Amino acid sequence: MSDGKRVLLIEDEPNIIEAVRFILSRDGWRVSTHADGADAVDAVRARAPDLVILDVMLPDRSGYDILADLRADESMRELPVLVLTARGQQKDRDLALRLGATEFMVKPFSNQALLEAVRLIAAPSTEAPQ
Repeated sequence: MSDGKRVLLIEDEPNIIEAVRFILSRDGWRVSTHADGADAVDAVRARAPDLVILDVMLPDRSGYDILADLRADESMRELPVLVLTARGQQKDRDLALRLGATEFMVKPFSNQALLEAVRLIAAPSTEAPQ
């Protein structure tokens, strides 16, 4: 269970939005959504989520550009970002990871795979100094 952690889903496909909201809400997440790439970084700043799920192909701006902006901002550099896209080629995965994605997942996805990925990247780091 996520104990009410907040996830911001930046996605423009209604069926994906509903699926992700359903899967994560049942696990205790508070899910908010944003569908426009142009002001997605502002939405992340305003909502201060614990985790971002980011589509690559969005209206007005690429998810890759949004990811690069998130990583360039000191306050969001460590924010967990799961890139979720229909573009599943190795070059897409490599680009996302190079730009700082915490995890990369291809659509369509299974409910369990999404839940496991979100739980994994949202878990507190065990590498903190003692």
